[in-house]
Amino acid sequence: MSTQKSGWLTAKRLRGHGLLLALALWSLYIWTLATPGLRDRNGNFKGTDFLHLYTIGSLAIAHDGEDLYSMSAQASVAAKRVPEAAGIRYLPLYPPEVSIAFAPLAHLSYRWALALWWALSALLYGACCYVVWRACPHLPDYGGTVLLLAVAFPGFFNLIAWGQTSAVALACFTLLFFLLRDRREFLAGLALGCLIFKPQLGLAAAIVFIAIGAWKIMGGAVISAAAQLLVGVAYYGAEPLRKWMETVWNLSSVLPELEPRPYQTHCLRTFWSMLVPWEGLSLALYVASALFILVATIALWKRRPGVPLPLRFAALLLATVLVSPHLTVYDLVILAPAILLLTDWLIDQSDGQTVRGMETLLYLVYVLPLLGPITRFTHIQLSVVVMSAVILMIWRMPRERGTVASPTATI
Repeated sequence: MSTQKSGWLTAKRLRGHGLLLALALWSLYIWTLATPGLRDRNGNFKGTDFLHLYTIGSLAIAHDGEDLYSMSAQASVAAKRVPEAAGIRYLPLYPPEVSIAFAPLAHLSYRWALALWWALSALLYGACCYVVWRACPHLPDYGGTVLLLAVAFPGFFNLIAWGQTSAVALACFTLLFFLLRDRREFLAGLALGCLIFKPQLGLAAAIVFIAIGAWKIMGGAVISAAAQLLVGVAYYGAEPLRKWMETVWNLSSVLPELEPRPYQTHCLRTFWSMLVPWEGLSLALYVASALFILVATIALWKRRPGVPLPLRFAALLLATVLVSPHLTVYDLVILAPAILLLTDWLIDQSDGQTVRGMETLLYLVYVLPLLGPITRFTHIQLSVVVMSAVILMIWRMPRERGTVASPTATI
């Protein structure tokens, strides 16, 4: 899918890289899982974070809202439901309504619930990639390549390996894109508000849309988020919601428990905390760099007529990852639409040096999460550097092409 005949990222080369990566990742993972019990060959619990979702689903079945934010109580429930999980503890951060959503899976045995969750996550991820691919006018001839690269995408691999909920966040962003494309702003806001189950992923979009005065979107987002939280209140009462809000408010005090492996995170906050040993300085650098990324993204959205929606939306997804105060490797799955949209746009370009630079950066956005563990020694998360560079390149492109900025801030 090279944008130029002389480009080094040809479709054939990408297929080769994707095939090698898919075989390496998935064959190793399947071999690691091929043990008789619920512990894999490395001693890790199969499904990883899904155990927490299974546990809070069990609490929902019991109508036990009191223990939704008690680590010790949940550890006891997990050990009772799944004896091999004894001793595993999770920091409870999901809002109360998430437990209700997982109650149906908690009626099953852990093995069957995990298998079904894996299948649902893969199906949701595949559907999102498919509809975005179909919306890209220059990608229909590369269906096989897109499929192979989607299967090999490190974000998707980690989504499955961790048993996480990020496929739902991907679905929210995918729906947001199509509703923005159709100028259905209030409905787009409803989709954005669905991210309340992972509120850190809605932070950048909320700031951008407030800054450009997209009040229909923000109104829909507030209504959607409030409606979801009220489901939890109707089911459990108000106390679990209060405890959740208190937990989120005091999140900074429990970050070490939330991020035991900071090298698996890919955002500006942990980029600076790994690089700078002084907490106050690293926080200041995070705030300053996050504001810079947000200002660049806001400028793109305000320059609406000269910047196509796919470019603006790709920048928004990248900013979402970078600005988020907590972004683990499995959440990178939300970048799948950004990669597809930018690739489609690049194929249509003939701007030599700029396009070649973007091709390489986009390739690095795709593969660099695999090098996260190396950050333990280098203390530099290169994926964050590259994602920032992509946003800045998108921000510069309209200027390089002589685009006139829009005086309006409409979507």
